[in-house]
Amino acid sequence: MTLVADSGSTKTTWAVVETGSKTVTEGLNPHFSTDKQVLQACRKVRDKLLTQNSESQIHFYGAGCGDKQQAKRMSALLRQGFGTDGVTVETDMLGACRAVGAGRPCVVAILGTGSNACLFDGEAIVRQPASTGYILGDHGSANHVGRKLLDDYLSHCMPASIRRLFHSSYHLSDTEFVNAVYHRPNPNRFLASLAPFATENIEDDYCRGVVTETLKEWYFLCLGWLLKGRKAHTFSYNWDGEVDFVGGFAKAVEPLLREDLLGGGPFHVGTVLADPVGGLVQFHRAH
Repeated sequence: MTLVADSGSTKTTWAVVETGSKTVTEGLNPHFSTDKQVLQACRKVRDKLLTQNSESQIHFYGAGCGDKQQAKRMSALLRQGFGTDGVTVETDMLGACRAVGAGRPCVVAILGTGSNACLFDGEAIVRQPASTGYILGDHGSANHVGRKLLDDYLSHCMPASIRRLFHSSYHLSDTEFVNAVYHRPNPNRFLASLAPFATENIEDDYCRGVVTETLKEWYFLCLGWLLKGRKAHTFSYNWDGEVDFVGGFAKAVEPLLREDLLGGGPFHVGTVLADPVGGLVQFHRAH
């Protein structure tokens, strides 16, 4: 039996390649998850998806797995948790590329709790910026939007009517908001949980402006960086300008991506997947 997993910082979706059966556990980013949390998730998946004594092959695609030491640690925990040596650990970025099924050069971007992007030649990643994490990076992500909303809220830069609505949506004091960011586990997950406020109130000028501003930062800082340099110059000869997106936040802001960010320019939006695990199942069935 073959399992694939797509893991962000908020949730991990597991699926059986042979049947398509799925289950969801908490996000397993090795930079934030403890050994105990990873092993508990493995136990839940075994109980839910695997038949007793079945031999398993695990393909795990995860945020935070670009760090070789953390990927090695995650591999060891998965081998222990599933009782098999048949474990491969790859980055969530490669998982996103495989999920969109792009058989031609394109840009593939993740916009979820965090963000990243790469040049993909149809088979392999040829250029990718270093990930600087939820404090310094994650441009265009749900975490970025949540960061902006909370900063504006705490510094009283939100319009008064939106500030009242934000407060009534979360019922947290200023001190509780600050503690959630600086003194509790998974602050990136907490910040990302604030982003739906902006997408659910996208008709408001302020909320639309916050989302648009963060997406434009992704456009200039991430897409702009990808398209500089010799590798990008060679890549561009075969690229038709398509940009594919993966992630729940990307799906939530798809109209803005298509109309405001990339509409009418040299680039165009191709596939937008909220959850890449279905595409990963298809990929591993074919391979």
